[in-house]
Order: sequence, then structure tokens, then C-alpha cells
Amino acid sequence: MEQFCDGDNRALEALYDRHAGGVHGFLTRMVRDRHQADDLLQQTFLSVVRSADRYERGAKVVPWLLTIAGNAARDTLRKKKQQVELLMEVPPSLEPSVTPEHSDPAARKLIEAAFAALPVQQREAVLMHKVHGLSFEEIARSLNISETAARIRAHRGYEKLRHLLETLS
Repeated sequence: MEQFCDGDNRALEALYDRHAGGVHGFLTRMVRDRHQADDLLQQTFLSVVRSADRYERGAKVVPWLLTIAGNAARDTLRKKKQQVELLMEVPPSLEPSVTPEHSDPAARKLIEAAFAALPVQQREAVLMHKVHGLSFEEIARSLNISETAARIRAHRGYEKLRHLLETLS
């Protein structure tokens, strides 16, 4: 990112190649629509270009990218005025950003359905923490909340996931 900020446009390509898959997986789980996630991924990287001057040199890139992507996803969800509902069905096009070595399609579908059923704030915190490996401090900075609030959102998300997985299985 620092190279891009210094004017190296090839660095943006490298940044995209390295992080687009993870950001797309995050967006897909946030908005539960792969095609919309495609659009949001492009919007995210356009925002990266536009806001490169606000990037803090030395800061980790992934939390910054997920902040931009999360903002785009929340704006989209807000515009659609979607209410968070317990969804029992997962779109067939939904693909995890990380595929287990020995995948169990039924278990994967169950887990994706449970993720989709989480309230947006909890889903975002759980995805940032477990899937993308961000610390609670990084999540807090990304979402502009306290570290305690980030922990609470993730904890509540984990509890709800546990409950949903017990109920759905």
C-alpha cells in the first residue's frame, strides 16, 4: 500500500491480487449475495484509490481494507432496508473464502446458514476475528468502536452461532 501511495500503480495490482479473494469472501458473507459482493469489491478498491492519502503508513492493510469493505456493505444493506432475519437457506453460489481440506457439503451449508442468520454487527465481528484473524483491537479500530464492544459483538456472535448450529443440526 505504501508503494501505491508513493505512485507505483503496479502496487495496486499486487494489492488486489493478494487481498481481493479474502475481501470478496468477507463481502459475500456480509451481504449474502455473490453478485452484489462483486460490485462491492470493485467499489472497495475504487475507494482504496480515492482514499490512499488517508492510509496511515505502517498500518496493517487487511484491517484497513475490511473497514472500507464493511462500510460499503453496511451502506448497501442500509439502502436496501434489509431487516436481519433468521435465514435457513444459503444461496448455492456462496463460496467460503477458505475451503477445508476435507469438505463436508452439508456441514458447510449449515455453517453458512448460521453465519447468514447472525445480525450484521455480530457477523462482521466474527468474520473479522475468526476468518480474517484480526485482533479485537484491530476490529475496534476498523469499526470505530471500543475494544470491549468488539469483544462483546464477537462473543455474542459466537454464542448465537453455537445456538444456531445446535438448532439447525
